[in-house]
Amino acid sequence: MKKATTTMKKKSGSTEGKGAASPSRLIDARIKELSDWRGETLARVRSLIKQADPDVVEEWKWRGVPVWEHAGIICTGETYKAVVKMTFAKGAALEDPSGLFNSSLEGNTRRAIDFHEGDKIDEKALKALIRAAVALNMSVRAKKG
Repeated sequence: MKKATTTMKKKSGSTEGKGAASPSRLIDARIKELSDWRGETLARVRSLIKQADPDVVEEWKWRGVPVWEHAGIICTGETYKAVVKMTFAKGAALEDPSGLFNSSLEGNTRRAIDFHEGDKIDEKALKALIRAAVALNMSVRAKKG
């Protein structure tokens, strides 16, 4: 009689090849590597995402972009020379009563928040937006299921 075995299916795109560091470690390394206001901002955004959704899954996609998921992509955390960009995958479908979205406003799907050096993060509004993104992902998944 054969013994039943279970295997965990690895999510595609989560790491860059075999033996690669976990997405969380890669994000840690990116924050450390930046070593300026961008690293601090990315670390703060990451912390707020985890506070808003303790069940969030961190991923590392597209050759170096931190991604946070829960029933689908919530948002990404891209870093550029003058901005940390938090792009919400389904941002156009989210209510934004605090007016956090200030970038990628012309698209039909995504919306982004650009954080510049010295910007103060409205933590309460950002956590509400993250929770709304998770709720949207969960409702879409429920309709499909």
